[in-house]
Amino acid sequence: MLQKLPGTNGQEQAVLVGVVLPHQREEEIAENLSELQFLAETAGAITLKKFIQRLPAPDPRTFIGSGKVQELREYIQRKKADLVVFDDDLSGTQLHGLERDLKVKILDRSTLILDIFARRARTAQAKAQVELAQLQYLLPRLKGLWTHLERQRGGIGMRGPGEKEIETDRRQVKHQISLLKKQLERIDRQSRTQRQARGELIRVALVGYTNVGKSTLMNALSKAGVFAENKLFATLDTTTRKVVIGRMPFLLSDTVGFIRKLPHHLIESFKSTLDEVREADLLLHVVDLPHPNFEEQIKTVNQTLLELGAEQKKNLMVFNKLDVYEQQLKDPLVPADVHQELLEHLKVSWMRRFNGRAVFVSAATGKGLDDLRQKLFDEVKSLYLARYPYKAELF
Repeated sequence: MLQKLPGTNGQEQAVLVGVVLPHQREEEIAENLSELQFLAETAGAITLKKFIQRLPAPDPRTFIGSGKVQELREYIQRKKADLVVFDDDLSGTQLHGLERDLKVKILDRSTLILDIFARRARTAQAKAQVELAQLQYLLPRLKGLWTHLERQRGGIGMRGPGEKEIETDRRQVKHQISLLKKQLERIDRQSRTQRQARGELIRVALVGYTNVGKSTLMNALSKAGVFAENKLFATLDTTTRKVVIGRMPFLLSDTVGFIRKLPHHLIESFKSTLDEVREADLLLHVVDLPHPNFEEQIKTVNQTLLELGAEQKKNLMVFNKLDVYEQQLKDPLVPADVHQELLEHLKVSWMRRFNGRAVFVSAATGKGLDDLRQKLFDEVKSLYLARYPYKAELF
């Protein structure tokens, strides 16, 4: 985990690095680095500078090549940076080759995300899921880690014991992974029993990119008091509350946010938590409307739903933060009626794209929530009538 150092208000100073490969655009990498900066800030670091390197393929030893390593070394020494964070996953050999060359701590994107998840985990289930993902990520990198440690400790007389220690560590890690999987299976069985005990209630799940306002929307619809913060992955544990619109009850669940390049092991570990998504009758796909790349975020969420086997679920698009978007549209040189026309054009365009299954709201101010409640009522009622027709007279 990131450690707090004196002299920087308790924050480490980071340098971010992204690589542009032949199939990628530099603008795409720049956007990824902006998100990486937000991740670093969420973990408690200050970003000093972002470096972008264009390469035909990653260097097997340093990922970025010796020339860029030298440039980084000079900058780190001059600015006294504490760590370097790469936007791509690194092998154990690359991690510690870079640490040896740059003399600072090296993290990759997955390690940073896992660190944030470890900080945010509150329940026994979330803590076990994060630890499992960390160990699964560590296991294939142990050899590179130990090669580095052997050199640090000296050569003669150490290589043999080092090889023994790596095998011991590998067995210990595998044993711990096995124990965590068994623990999560027990928790998962308990969760399934709890879900079955909820009876004949329609289930609605909030999904979306991280930091789009799902928890704020959950609070607005259910008065659940879910923790909401302008940071990535503010919520890890699924929260489920009973909501009643009119006389019609249903269950509403808030789930962990998705993100680009979400570590595969993390998705695997959190699948039991994300059962709320797989078992939901309706998904509310929440979108950060004012975000400049919200369309890419929609694609990322859809891809993650595909990995979870939930891509065919009935869904309703909820474009959130309408108040922020309206502020972005405002221009003193443009009449107010033109602003309104632009907004209406946007709404019509996205409503057409999603066959009318979209709503525009501000969870923070309450704007548009009555429209959302009406759409939710209609959607959930149709699900009840299809599944439990004998309840028709209740609504």
